[in-house]
Amino acid sequence: MSTVRLLRDAEKALLTHLIVGQPQAAHLLSSLSGALVEEMNDGGMGGLRFCASDARSRRLGEQLVEREFVDSDGIPVMVSINLDEHGDLYELDMWKVDFSPLKQFPTVIK
Repeated sequence: MSTVRLLRDAEKALLTHLIVGQPQAAHLLSSLSGALVEEMNDGGMGGLRFCASDARSRRLGEQLVEREFVDSDGIPVMVSINLDEHGDLYELDMWKVDFSPLKQFPTVIK
């Protein structure tokens, strides 16, 4: 993992877009302000792991939402938001179907 940091504006905008309309939206959207993340060691595909706000242990729980978009090089990219077993943000997982690095971070996914 890399250095812990705050979400970038583009990351926060993408997460907000994907979370709106989900049953847990109010709780999850409020957690974005001040959220700390680490970039995942995923070959430059843009994945993020959310840092725990407390000392409790965490593990992958369930997938909240999954969408697909096309990177600027024409390669499809899958993006999903995963929650931990407590229902909190766990990771923003992104992977290109050819496993190459992400060329352009998505702005809005339909």
